[in-house]
Amino acid sequence: MRLLLAYPTKVGTFYIGQSSDGRFHPIFDNESLGSYAEAWQASEDLANDVTFSVLHPETGELLDTSTFGIPEDPTEWERV
Repeated sequence: MRLLLAYPTKVGTFYIGQSSDGRFHPIFDNESLGSYAEAWQASEDLANDVTFSVLHPETGELLDTSTFGIPEDPTEWERV
């Protein structure tokens, strides 16, 4: 998995990566949270809390990614 984009939050950094088959993956704590044809789909779903469940890395608490200010537009993320 090649990491392309990063967005830091208070609970850790979220990434958008691209797998060898060309699919885009939102990633948190080294876990893929889904698979998408386009990077904007991955960032949009993270921004709206509609990816696979995201757990806090220390407490195991279920997180609502829509509360972290993650931008829907991948051009607003940092390039890795």
